Amino acid sequence: MEKQILNGNWNLKIKGKDSGLIPEKGIPVQIPGSVYSALLAGSYIPDPYYRDNELQVLPLMDNDFTFSDTFMAEKKAGEYDSVLLRFEGIDTLADIFLNDIFLGSTCNMHRTYEFDVAESLREGENTLRVELHSPTRYIKEENEKVYTGGSWDAMEGFPHLRKAHCMFGWDWGPRLPDAGIFREVSLLYIAKSRFDSVYITQEHEEGRVTLDFDVALELFTEEDNTRIEVIVTDPEGRTYVPAEGADPGDYHIVITDPKLWWPRGYGEQPLYQVKLTLFSGDGTVLDTYERRIGLRTLTVNTDKDEWGECFAHEVNGVKIFAMGADYIPEDNLFSRINKERTRKLLSDAAAVNHNSIRVWGGGYYPDDYFFDICDELGLLVWQDFMFACASYELDDDFERNITAEIRDNVRRLRHHACLALWCGNNEMETQTLDKAWKPSIKQKYDYIKIFEYIIPHILQEEDPVTFYWPSSPSSGGNYDDPWDENRGDTHYWAVWHGNKPFTDYRNYHFRYLSEFGFQSFPCMQTVETFTEPQDRNIFSRVMEMHQRNTSANGKIMNYLSATYLYPKDFDQLLYASQLLQADAIRYGVEHFRRNRGRCMGAVVWQLNDIWPVASWASIDYYGRWKALHYAEKRMFAPVMISCEETGELSERPFCVSEPHPILVKARLHVANETMQEVKGIVKWKVCLPDSSVLLEGGQELTVPALDGVWLDQIDLEDFEERKIHISYAFIVNGEVVSENSCLFTAPKHYFFEDPRLSVRAEGNKVTVRAEKYAKNVMIGNADGSLKLSDNFFDMEAGEKTVEVLEGNTDTLSVRSVYNIA
Repeated sequence: MEKQILNGNWNLKIKGKDSGLIPEKGIPVQIPGSVYSALLAGSYIPDPYYRDNELQVLPLMDNDFTFSDTFMAEKKAGEYDSVLLRFEGIDTLADIFLNDIFLGSTCNMHRTYEFDVAESLREGENTLRVELHSPTRYIKEENEKVYTGGSWDAMEGFPHLRKAHCMFGWDWGPRLPDAGIFREVSLLYIAKSRFDSVYITQEHEEGRVTLDFDVALELFTEEDNTRIEVIVTDPEGRTYVPAEGADPGDYHIVITDPKLWWPRGYGEQPLYQVKLTLFSGDGTVLDTYERRIGLRTLTVNTDKDEWGECFAHEVNGVKIFAMGADYIPEDNLFSRINKERTRKLLSDAAAVNHNSIRVWGGGYYPDDYFFDICDELGLLVWQDFMFACASYELDDDFERNITAEIRDNVRRLRHHACLALWCGNNEMETQTLDKAWKPSIKQKYDYIKIFEYIIPHILQEEDPVTFYWPSSPSSGGNYDDPWDENRGDTHYWAVWHGNKPFTDYRNYHFRYLSEFGFQSFPCMQTVETFTEPQDRNIFSRVMEMHQRNTSANGKIMNYLSATYLYPKDFDQLLYASQLLQADAIRYGVEHFRRNRGRCMGAVVWQLNDIWPVASWASIDYYGRWKALHYAEKRMFAPVMISCEETGELSERPFCVSEPHPILVKARLHVANETMQEVKGIVKWKVCLPDSSVLLEGGQELTVPALDGVWLDQIDLEDFEERKIHISYAFIVNGEVVSENSCLFTAPKHYFFEDPRLSVRAEGNKVTVRAEKYAKNVMIGNADGSLKLSDNFFDMEAGEKTVEVLEGNTDTLSVRSVYNIA
């Protein structure tokens, strides 16, 4: 099979009320590309991410658009048995013409489309035309026919269109439902046959893994005298082939002394290269199939236990505690998403000890390279199908459409070592029960048919090995109490949406948290990219346009009022919001890790942003790490010491309460999420604000593999809770592997003294000096590009040195909680 790629410089025209925006002859558009990307490149529209320009450019999507390309055919169609025009990703409603001959239509950006062009392709010059229709008009017209509800933050009617739902708006994203061709376009010249499907399964035994290849061919002639060669190459370059004398078509390969693939933190990620070659009878290569696989067993353990039912990723027989975050599209303009950008994002996740990532169901199925990178980094992927926060109207056309979508993507992704599970949808089981989107009785039954009949049947055909879960959250489906704390996965939002204090996490022992989160603002340098100076007030119109969760800026202020003194300026407010976010998530993660075995997952909402915005992300749109991301490096550390403190936050949250004695105590815990036992020393000290020590202790400790150990309670009722803090560390072979500190009152009530912070750079090292205890020490630079090995950390009087990972150290600044007010 020969491929001619048709990407590159195409032409774009607008058809409709805004046709006069660009020259009548059209403008250049790079494919992969989109309407917005082309208009931006030509300066025909303002940056939709700046201030409230989103409102100006949204109406453009009421138009239709023509994408066209003139190309020379590199091959003669008559010399092949078939020629197909292939679209890897077209967004979304399109009619396709080649040399003015209608080829067909598309209606799903999540599918791959192929059209037979053997008769319409000419020798020499050809013209390909893609007529894209308005997504906004379509959803409005369809919703008038049949009401289909969904997230109030998106445009009404969005569930009618198989397009990334968040492009219509979400509670963290703008309403910019772009249109275009966002993946490769090509011509495929095919002789005789090609690979239609290759499904690789593994049978694991002691000292060996047997690979089985289930191969299906698509034939374009009646002649079928082809043969297939299968070769597997291990990481050291050794090759494996089927046993001599094996029957043709019996594609089994035995790998001896297999090198197993493990999630990050549990072992290595060796990848084996698989290559299948399809030959004709005369030895001509007709097609090739090349992928990388990892040798592993992987499922979700749902065994019954003393608390209910387990819910844990189980890899090679080992139950994994999932630590990671939820992924959303990296940009509202999909043509800006590329391999380099994605690798940086996923590498940043791995750098702070993530071992898993959940691809959320309101976006899109990521490109192949996303999963290749996760294979390499050891990130387990929870893959939602693209259904979220909506009701869907099921009819024959919709069923055919989603069946093709699911089959396409399962076949594309099922070989990946990182693929941990398929999940039917995001939050729809609970929301359908709650009647959140006013589903009809039919739509309530349609939910069951789609997610508990249609999709499972497709998976039984295409990927019966990978675990399937009908919804997130769920207890297993069939509307069976999907909120059950003791079964399945949970989305916990009482902290944040429910305004509960951070300590509320400690009231629960969820089996697996696939969503929980807390918002913050991005740093000043990011805010400056979308604001004018007069906009820099969190209740300004522009700041509220870049905060899509209704009333959330007020919610941040509500939590801030309970925690910190009123910030003295806008920049300190942004900083304080990030400290709130980091502390909220720390309370949850530390608690759930202290209860390993009962809880087996803490996946934070969310990893990244789709545009510059206040959100739940730990990394902002420009890749800048928030305080939360640095905190995740500590709370997701393979070996982590934490403190379950009792003090004013839980015993006397309001200082105006009638005075009464309260419990003031600390209990330390060391969690070990490694495959070996760890021996070390716990050291702790109770200090005053000037770092002078009131009480201290130490203990040698052995922590079994994949387990945790509690230390004895430290009673502190004899001390004034507003004047003490506890610092603690776990030391292995003389090296501090985990450390932190905590207060027994809200930071606003603690008697901080000026730590007189100073900072200096020496080569790729930055050193902070403090004269007294400093909490949440942040080192920054002028352009916000600084990325360090640690930041937003606590320190006693003395010095702490960190490494520079990115950015310059020409204009360093340093601050701590003391500087907020």
